[in-house]
Amino acid sequence: MALKKFKPTTPGQRFKQVSDNSDITTSVPEKSLLEGIRRTGGRNNNGNMTMRYIGGGHKRNYRIIDFKRDKEGIPAKVQSIEYDPNRSARISLVVYADGEKRYIVAPHGLQVGQEIMSGLGATPDVGNTLYLSEIPYGTIIHNVELRPGQGAKMARSAGSYAQLMTRDGKYAILKMPSGETRMILQSCRATIGMVSNAEHNLERSGKAGRSRWLGRRPRTRGVVMNPVDHPMGGGEGRQSGGHPRSRKGIPAKGYKTRNPKKDSSKYIIERRKK
Repeated sequence: MALKKFKPTTPGQRFKQVSDNSDITTSVPEKSLLEGIRRTGGRNNNGNMTMRYIGGGHKRNYRIIDFKRDKEGIPAKVQSIEYDPNRSARISLVVYADGEKRYIVAPHGLQVGQEIMSGLGATPDVGNTLYLSEIPYGTIIHNVELRPGQGAKMARSAGSYAQLMTRDGKYAILKMPSGETRMILQSCRATIGMVSNAEHNLERSGKAGRSRWLGRRPRTRGVVMNPVDHPMGGGEGRQSGGHPRSRKGIPAKGYKTRNPKKDSSKYIIERRKK
């Protein structure tokens, strides 16, 4: 996969930089794995706006993704690599030997026709899902479970990965994408490899209209509001001084918001870097 640049024939193409989609093999999704998805526009069940700057956007279908990979011991063949409008990574349609079709998050380097496996005895090859107790030290992994059988919760977005450092008792010690080092039960599963579409963070939309297609409305800066609307609002001209903070008054830079009594803190060996 590579990024595609454009000749500036229009203002919106001057800085546009998007994926060339060369890794995508089909544009038609598997119909049996689609679900309808409704947009909220940032409104709750009473119709009140609870999240600002959300609305519009292109209509989408949700692709049902297999995050559990619980079909153990049955080989599956990769049928296609596809685009998913609901996530930054690519997805892959796999067909199991018994005929069942499932979508998985596609790792980098997964090829059409490749055979993948999950469960005990699977080899540590790209796309295979293993228990943390069976993965070799230093292996790059993604789609990591937090609790056994729960389904993947960590390292799921484009280009992200974790690394298995060592084991201690019933726990495996992983270095997470944030730089945090934490313990996870060895009975949890993870998939070998790095998530696909690693250059997603280098894309540039080029125009405001592409944000509207994604359902993002224009965001108003706090400094241009009135004092009644935002802590950073008001003043004649642009006022210097004051500290960056949210609409609710929570400081934006360096302020710790994590609850020190959080139960999972005992599993974290080293916090993420600032």
